[in-house]
Amino acid sequence: MHHIFKRIVVLLRSHIDQVSWQSVVIATSLHMLLTWCLLFMANEQALLSPGTFFYYYTVTTSTVGYGDLSPSSDLGRWIVALIQIPFGLALFGVLLGKTGQTVTYLIRRAMTGDKNFAHSSNHIIIFGWHNARTKKMIDYILADTKRTDRRILLAVTEQIEHPFLSNENVDFARLTSFTDLDELERVAIRHADKVIIDGQDDDQTFTTALRISRLVKEDCHISAHFFDETKVEMLLEHCHNVECSSTKSAEILVRSMQDPGSSRVQEELLSTLHGDTQFSLQIPSDIKTMEFGKLFHHFKYDHDAILLGVAHNLSAKNMDLNPPLDYAVNAGDILHYIAQERVLSGEVDWLSLEK
Repeated sequence: MHHIFKRIVVLLRSHIDQVSWQSVVIATSLHMLLTWCLLFMANEQALLSPGTFFYYYTVTTSTVGYGDLSPSSDLGRWIVALIQIPFGLALFGVLLGKTGQTVTYLIRRAMTGDKNFAHSSNHIIIFGWHNARTKKMIDYILADTKRTDRRILLAVTEQIEHPFLSNENVDFARLTSFTDLDELERVAIRHADKVIIDGQDDDQTFTTALRISRLVKEDCHISAHFFDETKVEMLLEHCHNVECSSTKSAEILVRSMQDPGSSRVQEELLSTLHGDTQFSLQIPSDIKTMEFGKLFHHFKYDHDAILLGVAHNLSAKNMDLNPPLDYAVNAGDILHYIAQERVLSGEVDWLSLEK
């Protein structure tokens, strides 16, 4: 008996799978229209107004049956008993099954990373998955309470399910390759605002950065992490819009030995989870030349922030750290500073700082 019941369920499910949403909607609409016409012929005037009929049809067909509305004539009752409820109940079951199937399909797609994010824009893409490090990166991004509210899209090649399904800020895409153009279009690479590349190894990071550097929009910033510094040199020869970082464990160890506490300073500057953090701010394009000294005092007294230096592009090449007080700072330059929280451009009185 159990085996027969199971076969019936499988058979019904297969039939529901084959029915399209269009067919379900058309069949339901036709049944509603037929029911209305028959009730009109039976002169059931109390049930025929659009709002009343829709409520009555839904309650009766779903067999909820509040009883507040019902046909009053014998013909009306025969119509409901022989046409509305039997056929409507079957359609209602298909509708519920199709709805459940669609919801399950959408959840499954989100879990397996099969969704298409080609419609996304101004989002952050993280290429690569590492059990501990990726979670820390997302925590650090979201801990910046004054950040621009951008969606985070985690793109992986591993056969895993969405590791951050409960985090509403993180989307998930599983790609066959980080260099395949169709797959990159699926994560809207051309509309991304920021990209982090943290591949399984330096080769994957290198090829991914090389591939996407010419696909992203002009003001998109790409960050790539390497273990081998020779890869950094090779990449920068070809890609000028990529900021590369590499493991600095040797430098940190020596600095900690020579100046105790240095590693703690590095940790504080990098983490947005606690303490003061290093941020950056680009000067608006319509601002005139300013002196670093004025900026330094303004940031300290008005925002309790300390300016570290000035960069002239997103990759911070040829950055001037701790420049003299009369150093000229121009529109488009990027200020790097330490603060408890991010300072937004609208919070700075730029006009009072101009020469």
